[in-house]
Amino acid sequence: MRPGFRGAAAIVVDGASVVTLTGFAIEGDRAELKSAWYLPLDEAAFADYYPANGIVIRRSSGITVRGVAITRVRTFPILVNASSNVVVSGVRIADCGTLNPAGRNNTTGGILFEEGSSGFEVTSSTISHITGNAIWTHSWARSPRQRGGVIRGNTITTVGRDAIQVGHATDVQVTGNRGSEIGFPAEWVDVENHGVGVALDTAGNVDASTYSNNYFTDVNGQCIDLDGFHHGSVTGNSCVNKKPLEAYPATHYGIVFGNNDPGMSSAGVVVRDNVLEGFGYGAVFLIGTGHTIENNRFSDINRAHCGAEPLTARCNYALAEQPDLLRSGIYLSANGGRPSETEGNVIRGNTLVGYGMNRHCVAAGPGVSVAANTLSSNVCRAN
Repeated sequence: MRPGFRGAAAIVVDGASVVTLTGFAIEGDRAELKSAWYLPLDEAAFADYYPANGIVIRRSSGITVRGVAITRVRTFPILVNASSNVVVSGVRIADCGTLNPAGRNNTTGGILFEEGSSGFEVTSSTISHITGNAIWTHSWARSPRQRGGVIRGNTITTVGRDAIQVGHATDVQVTGNRGSEIGFPAEWVDVENHGVGVALDTAGNVDASTYSNNYFTDVNGQCIDLDGFHHGSVTGNSCVNKKPLEAYPATHYGIVFGNNDPGMSSAGVVVRDNVLEGFGYGAVFLIGTGHTIENNRFSDINRAHCGAEPLTARCNYALAEQPDLLRSGIYLSANGGRPSETEGNVIRGNTLVGYGMNRHCVAAGPGVSVAANTLSSNVCRAN
């Protein structure tokens, strides 16, 4: 792509069916990291907003992208819009995406499915050194959700935002992916807009989906964000941080439930057999009903030592109203973006080890009763 390329993409597949793209490379024209882009205005589709992509697939079906290498693309190496049965397999993406004028990530750089794409797969691909999200789905609230996706067996390293995000979707299976250095370099993290890095992220309304057997190291943010996730399972995943606390300036809770999307309620999620180590605050921020939090191992949590004196800036958030928020291993809240009933949850067989866990293992915020939930056989101890 020549310097200053302004077309939609190097390759556009529009209104086509049964097309295979394979065995070639695309080299973009990225010269500087900063750009004028942030997020589309007025809920415009990403494919309508961002030029200079690698491959754009629109209103098409039965498309395969296999064995393609894409580097130095300024926006999205692969962008799929309102299409069905699209398979991305064995692709290699590196050094893609840009930053906003403030030098923070603007979400670009990876593989994106949007506007109700269905029957998609991303498998056995390698994505490294990108500024934004590596693999993700996105639709605005007015748009149909993504449906019937598989994200499996990919390797993701050094991304400024999320490794994998499932946004506004149903029936998406995220399994067997690996990654490291999520939310790095730290200066790319969009702290002003709370866009911290997440290994497995959720947005919008997501149900009937599975996050299983994914393994990540060095996550500068959250391991698993379940804001919008309901009636699904989160099993056998691992996030391990071994470096000193200062290496993770945006470190957060390990697992965070939420309900910002008005089209869903946080309910019916199974979180089982996950391993989390080395997060700044607690292990689980929990809202909603009918969840099962079972047989998980959470170690070296509350690395920020919230609850200790003297108080540090990391531990100052909402301290007067919710003193247990940042120092507890599992925190039951009545608000995850919107008010929520938090009751009827089962929390059993978990091991929580970290600073203050012998005193603040499971706690509830204002308006929530621990007794309205079932707790049994949890092991809590200080490290």
